[in-house]
Amino acid sequence: MRASRLFYDKLWTVLPAIAVGLAIIPLISVLYDVGGRGIEAMNLDLFTQLPKPPGFPGGGISNAIVGSLILVTLGSSIGIPIGILSGVYISEYSSNAYGPAIRFIGDVLSGIPSIVTGILVYSVIVLQLHHFSALAGGLALGIIMIPISSNATTEALKVVPNTIREGSLALGIRKWRTSLLVVANAKAGITTGALLSVARITGETAPLLLTALYSTLPFAGLNQPIASLPVVIYQYATSPFKDWQSEAWGGALILILIVVGINVCVRLATRSKR
Repeated sequence: MRASRLFYDKLWTVLPAIAVGLAIIPLISVLYDVGGRGIEAMNLDLFTQLPKPPGFPGGGISNAIVGSLILVTLGSSIGIPIGILSGVYISEYSSNAYGPAIRFIGDVLSGIPSIVTGILVYSVIVLQLHHFSALAGGLALGIIMIPISSNATTEALKVVPNTIREGSLALGIRKWRTSLLVVANAKAGITTGALLSVARITGETAPLLLTALYSTLPFAGLNQPIASLPVVIYQYATSPFKDWQSEAWGGALILILIVVGINVCVRLATRSKR
């Protein structure tokens, strides 16, 4: 009996280790390939110059880098507040008839492909305005962020002990102030969810092709098309020109570094909570 327990103990120690190793292999392969080719394309022009036609030296993707930052900021300003508020409502006020409905809508949104969200915004915004725009792209990214931030907020608030809620209500504190107290005790988990939603939309391509599209010019306003790193990588990587393909590898490395940086911030926020 003792030998059997030791065998199963070793077995369930080795199997997860093998699974982790198998999951790390493609990750290391992607990082090695993108890192090796992306570093070769790294130069000052890539960060400071606008795109140039194939064959002309010195082209860059500076407008795409700035455009991605603008689109992510727009999406975050839309998706994070709505997601956090809906998560608080689901966790703290779900006893009424609207709580389950909002939770169901959030679950449906989290399962919708991003390209469907792009088609929705294209139909509602782009077709009505008769042109692509950064505002439409930011709205599409914001919609994608809502269920991620909402679900993370709901789970973070569930971890807060009920004794805090009960003690607050026993002292006669109003419900909305009690909710603020609960949110304050779950701020690390809420911040983690918000950062994960930002990392999720940073590499989105399909909705931007239908909303913000692409531009070779610098940022000209929220009502105009705008370049972004995912779209530039897609267009350059599928082109037959070697210099554009090289810039696509450089853009892919920049995008990976941004996503890795966001995930490092998530880990730091979680560690500080512990």
